[in-house]
Amino acid sequence: MANIHRKKFRIWFIFFCLLFVAAILCGISMGASSVSITRIIPTFLGQGTFKEEFVLFSVRLPRVIILALGGLALAAAGTIFQSVTRNDLADPGVIGVNAGAGVGVTVFYLFASTNLQQYVFMLPIAAFLGALLTVGCIYLFSFEKGQGIQPFKLVLVGVGFATALSGLMVLLMSTAERADVQFISKWLVGNIWGIDWPYLWALLPWFILCLPILFYKVNVLNVLSMKESTAIGLGVNLNKERVLLLFLAVALAGSAVAVTGAISFIGLMASHIAKKLIGPKHQYFLPVALLIGATLLVIADTIGRILLSSATIPAGLVVAFIGAPYFIFLLIRNK
Repeated sequence: MANIHRKKFRIWFIFFCLLFVAAILCGISMGASSVSITRIIPTFLGQGTFKEEFVLFSVRLPRVIILALGGLALAAAGTIFQSVTRNDLADPGVIGVNAGAGVGVTVFYLFASTNLQQYVFMLPIAAFLGALLTVGCIYLFSFEKGQGIQPFKLVLVGVGFATALSGLMVLLMSTAERADVQFISKWLVGNIWGIDWPYLWALLPWFILCLPILFYKVNVLNVLSMKESTAIGLGVNLNKERVLLLFLAVALAGSAVAVTGAISFIGLMASHIAKKLIGPKHQYFLPVALLIGATLLVIADTIGRILLSSATIPAGLVVAFIGAPYFIFLLIRNK
């Protein structure tokens, strides 16, 4: 059985690596100012024109890297939430984590919007604190003494919190200046806005810290996916591991949506698709889920940029167009 999982992992990992590279190349080359795919490598080697170098290094490259990292982080967070709660419907956007991060970013932005570039490293922290407070409340409301977290109840509570926090953001918008309202409204629909190098440097420390811990905990995630009695029998400290893993999920999701906007369904789709293709063992399907998440967000942004010649469709709307029907399908199947 293990050999079958390994074989599936190798095949799908190579496939999604190639798809990811293709998505990156398309994301770099396509847009209002196009750069031919055949000119990307020469431009990297310093043989491009001034326009090609400007578009590649100042406009496209930081954007696609941030998108890839954001999709990867949301896929990782979705995998953690689904494993910890044993619920395939769990997603940072669906259960209110992104909305909590959004409130944190909104409150911070209203105080620092005059010169946001100076405070760029504070954005992930503000998002993390907002998301952490939200997850803490959701955890408390979905926890029943003697039974632990109730998976379906967690989704319902999370959806309620997401709605309430979205309403709070609208309330904050009603008291803000017009320029601030434009920023918040773009964030709410998943408009990628943190597309410069400083935002990438602000994200990297979170990934460098969180991802190694996540891969170190793959066996714990395997155990947490089982029945609670089985996990206890295997000697796992459920409360301690859940708190640590939820902390990781909040850190990854919060830091990602701080610069990518309110992106939902990436974590839901990436983890679920990878698990169906490869199997339930995290050491095999998790790397593929991360690749799927990164690829999905890069493709969604590229489609949004090229679909209309006069405007850009937010990547969050493109993802939602695919993810919402998928979520409804899972909801009906798991009813």
